[in-house]
Amino acid sequence: MNRKETDLTTFENRDFDTGRSFFVRAIWYSVNAALISSALPGSRFRTFLLRIFGAKVGTGVVIKPRVNIKYPWKLTIGGHVWVGEGVWIDNIDGVYIADHVCISQGAMLMCGNHNYKKSTFDLITKKITLEKGVWIGAKAIVAPGVIAGSHSVLMAGSVATGKMDDYTIYRGNPAVAIKPRAIE
Repeated sequence: MNRKETDLTTFENRDFDTGRSFFVRAIWYSVNAALISSALPGSRFRTFLLRIFGAKVGTGVVIKPRVNIKYPWKLTIGGHVWVGEGVWIDNIDGVYIADHVCISQGAMLMCGNHNYKKSTFDLITKKITLEKGVWIGAKAIVAPGVIAGSHSVLMAGSVATGKMDDYTIYRGNPAVAIKPRAIE
């Protein structure tokens, strides 16, 4: 078998657009590190800073301490959303979070991956959509391109890699549907 090796010396992402200049990104990284992902309380202050940097944020949003957001200008958060402590939104592509969504502690939303089939390990990005009423459990991972249907649930520690149907509970790695979600 002929085996090629990965050559990261040629790693390039010519098509990748961060959406802002190096200067704006540098300021955001400093603000994110010092204030957004800090242990300081102050959800309203966090949402204020996100809006300044271009995020669209609804009313009644709670953002707990130690949250890390890559690019706020690629983030839309609806109303009455809860983002738990230690959540990481690695949104190198667009992330849309609808109304009444809960993202529990330590969850990760990541919009990027690499093409492991190419020696150049090219970056691949895809948007993430969390529709109304979705609950992402603690330490769960939402992979690039996931659309979590209305009121679906991703259980703690699970990994969503594809479409999640409305009103359905998912568990495992990769997450599979285990039962309907009944809301009383």
